[in-house]
Amino acid sequence: MGLQESLEAGKFVVTVEIGTVVGTDITEIKENGEALLGRIDGGNVTDQQSAVLHLGSLVTCHLLKQMGHEPIFQVTCRDRNRLALQSDLLSAYVLGIRNILCLTGDYFNLGDHPEAKPVFDLDSVQLLQAIGRLNEGYALSGTELNAKTDLFGGAVVNPGADTKAAFELQIIKMEQKIEAGAKFFQTQAIYEPDVFAKFMDRAKQFNVPILAGIIPLKSAGMAKYMNKNVSGVFVPEDLINKMKEAEDKVQTSVEIAADIMKGLKDMCQGVHLMPIGWEKHVPAMLDAAGF
Repeated sequence: MGLQESLEAGKFVVTVEIGTVVGTDITEIKENGEALLGRIDGGNVTDQQSAVLHLGSLVTCHLLKQMGHEPIFQVTCRDRNRLALQSDLLSAYVLGIRNILCLTGDYFNLGDHPEAKPVFDLDSVQLLQAIGRLNEGYALSGTELNAKTDLFGGAVVNPGADTKAAFELQIIKMEQKIEAGAKFFQTQAIYEPDVFAKFMDRAKQFNVPILAGIIPLKSAGMAKYMNKNVSGVFVPEDLINKMKEAEDKVQTSVEIAADIMKGLKDMCQGVHLMPIGWEKHVPAMLDAAGF
């Protein structure tokens, strides 16, 4: 059963962000893919994550699909104009890749090519609209395609916006993305179920599947860094202390991630794990959560 069919059937799903590689040795991709095979409903492949050069998301999705995975093609608007974006969407469809996560993209000053020129011809809402047009059999220009696509577009939302105005803006953006064609949402990392519950109380009106994001903690330093630098993410002090005092940081991280997943399970239709290089530990997290 594909991701779209699973979500439409009301199934609770697990997706995992699978990072691609900096170079052409795809051993790590294959190892991570094998470790997750049969355990997840979708593998999100990042698109030049953090504005750092990587092997392309499209070819990595293709590799995962060959292994038996259900890939989710992350597409950012930062690097390509509307012509190239639509071409990549058509290419994905021909390769059997149906799931698209639409992102605007991080700015270059975060990455390894700060001198690069940004494009941002479209934003994530307009990219969703482009998917809708391709599914109808037309390019954004109005050109008729010789065959239409059947792509399943999704988007992101940040439930942890730290001011009332920022929170309301997330709800407004979410509504705009749904109107543009978003069929599911994956969220920024959540560490406080109570905060997520407040978000879901507002978001339930949209009646769209929401997958709660979780970034496994690798250290207390990582948690503090996210609190300081990642908008809308807050790791509570008790979790920071657990990681600081842990003798086995991997096992403690597994336990924390599992507890968060169990706490979120009844509020949403899935979880989205972003292990940032710890893909091999995801099966242990799912086992500990009882998934």
